[in-house]
Amino acid sequence: MSKDPAKPVTVSQLTASIKALLKGAVGVVSVRGEISNWRPAASGHIYFSLKDPEAMIGAALFQGVAARLPRGQFRDGTEVVCRGRIDVYAPRGTYQVIVEHMEPVGAGSLQAAFEALKRKLHAEGLFDPSRKRPIPAMPSRIVVITSPTGAAIRDVLSVLKRRNAGMKVLLVPALVQGAEAPAELLRALETVNEFDLGDVILLTRGGGSLEDLWAFNDERLARAIAASRIPVVSAVGHEIDFTISDFVADLRAPTPSAAAEILVKESREILERLRETELRLERCLRNLLRQLRLELRGVSGRLKSPKDRLNELRLRIDDWSERLLQASRRDLAHRRQRLDRQLASLRALSPLQVLDRGYSLVFTRDGKIVKTSGGVKKGQEIEVRVSDGAFHAEVT
Repeated sequence: MSKDPAKPVTVSQLTASIKALLKGAVGVVSVRGEISNWRPAASGHIYFSLKDPEAMIGAALFQGVAARLPRGQFRDGTEVVCRGRIDVYAPRGTYQVIVEHMEPVGAGSLQAAFEALKRKLHAEGLFDPSRKRPIPAMPSRIVVITSPTGAAIRDVLSVLKRRNAGMKVLLVPALVQGAEAPAELLRALETVNEFDLGDVILLTRGGGSLEDLWAFNDERLARAIAASRIPVVSAVGHEIDFTISDFVADLRAPTPSAAAEILVKESREILERLRETELRLERCLRNLLRQLRLELRGVSGRLKSPKDRLNELRLRIDDWSERLLQASRRDLAHRRQRLDRQLASLRALSPLQVLDRGYSLVFTRDGKIVKTSGGVKKGQEIEVRVSDGAFHAEVT
């Protein structure tokens, strides 16, 4: 660009010069601010503004970067640290931050605290496989510690109902997010151990950001899990999420549903093996009785006497055979009735049972349950769940 003020330049030339100056003078920058006007575009790009009490700057997340962000973690009002480069958008003559990495304020310090506690507990041997308790192969009582209104308990009960599991399920409600959550989770864990409420404990919640899952990185909770007399299964978040509770628990499952599948799978496999063993035993007894009858017929043919004794033995064997078959049928019927009662108990405990009586559950788009009319606004999209499905609606 000409440095002679008497020689005019075009707007494009001036904008290009400013763009070159900004890129050369600023380069890559980290900026902290509050998200405002968060606007995801159909292209996959996300546009927003970063502001503080005295200034505001535009920002853009292109599709490749935006796709790697945790879903639902960022919105208007979230305070973040963005790293990227300064660029000028020539059609409007505005400068903006092209964001290449973004995280909530405090995420870096939380990650550092997570790694420090992980190293500390590992050094103490709390992650050592040799100290972990075996998970019962056929638990008759499963204690689930989680939020009573969260997705985790619904997923767990759905799996148990679908697999027709006959075990009892006890829900011990606790907060799974926020400042009070670690204390509630700790209290629930101690209560279950004190009163011996189950054969195995499932500590679970759905997915979320590092901050959302932070309660499960509490040192007191980790030590309580290690000290629990009852085996603990940790299923926190999604498969990519890891918490301190996962490392110290006796078993880590990638999701709440996967944890339920693991617990049910062991029970079903053992029941199937017992059934197969029972059938083999019944076949062996039938073969034995058949062989005895053949031997008696042979003895009867060779002996002139005592025929009456042989007939008596034959009748007794027939009687024993019939009694054995009847006893097997009664035992099978008893087992079937017991499984039916346990399934009925499980259904009665399910929080989803109320839906079969004509009630419904209302959730916001981000999955939070609506408890009062003040929890939604006019025009807001909601999800309504009923006993046989769900549909979306708009508040009018």
